[in-house]
Amino acid sequence: MNHATCRNPVFCLLPPYVLREIARNGSPEQREVATRALASDGTFRSLRQVTTPSRTPRMGTSGALDPEGQKRRTIYDVGNTQDLPGRVARAEGQGPSGDTAVDEAYDGLGATYDFFWEVYRRDSIDDDGLPLDGHVHFGVDYTNAFWDGTRMVFGDGDGELFNRFTISLDVIGHELSHGVTQYKSGLNYFKQPGALNEHLSDVYGSLVKQYLLGQTAEEADWTIGAGLLAEGVNGVALRSMKEPGTAFDDPVLGKDPQPAHMDDFVRTFEDNGGVHINSGIPNRAFYLTAAALGGNAWEVAGRIWNATAIDPRLKPDTGFRRFARLTARAAASLYGPGGLEERAVRAAWDGVGIPAA
Repeated sequence: MNHATCRNPVFCLLPPYVLREIARNGSPEQREVATRALASDGTFRSLRQVTTPSRTPRMGTSGALDPEGQKRRTIYDVGNTQDLPGRVARAEGQGPSGDTAVDEAYDGLGATYDFFWEVYRRDSIDDDGLPLDGHVHFGVDYTNAFWDGTRMVFGDGDGELFNRFTISLDVIGHELSHGVTQYKSGLNYFKQPGALNEHLSDVYGSLVKQYLLGQTAEEADWTIGAGLLAEGVNGVALRSMKEPGTAFDDPVLGKDPQPAHMDDFVRTFEDNGGVHINSGIPNRAFYLTAAALGGNAWEVAGRIWNATAIDPRLKPDTGFRRFARLTARAAASLYGPGGLEERAVRAAWDGVGIPAA
């Protein structure tokens, strides 16, 4: 497998190593659900290689360009089939549908759009008013959610290990944020660049939730997927940015494998070279930066990371050390060289074993 084959995959939330643990350890029904999800996810990744993302002009009903900062959401109900797009269940400006998944997807897409527009003046994930489409009730007991380059798709979960995948706002923010990376740096989805791709989505996903709830860095839970694990599963979320490797430890799901330091970097070809695993290292660095600076994480730490995410020097093959240097440079550019912000960034990267010099 090389970088070229991994640049434009389907970005699934649930890592394949979790599904494989379920296929190994679960009940017959759970194993069947996990096996179906693994098979489907592999097919979607193959299809994504030959699919070119489309861009819809920002046109209003009058034929004129819609103004910037105007959301355009459409939620489709796939009806527990895999026949996309499904029927329109709620369009922009319409009231609640009464379907929990439909309304959670609608609200989550809106909260993500509002975050990027109000905080970073980004007009949708492509910064050109891209309509946000969500597709719910995908498949039967489908235990995943994914961004395929043009739209968000959500499964309902199996109800035993996973709840519906619209339940966590940070999950919606995470998946949509893959589109930001897609339209800017295009980080290769393999090894360290792929882990940075996942890392940036975790950062944005967490910040979307913190912004909506008005939480400071100290108040935030710093998890991705809170509420997604069903009752009885031994865990709190899929990932912890504050303490990577502690999100779950369950007889069926296995133990959270994320490292928090380069000393424990995982070398593997599974999961596109460990993109969901080693992302724990830069996740921890961002948390340490935000905690050191205090206040609202989206205001300073988030601004530094966002500036890095859209920096033209962030190339598709960027690894951890170059990314760390770019964040330090962004902090110096935004807040002055040698200041508290740059020092916090450098100390955070040092704390995970990556020099930012």
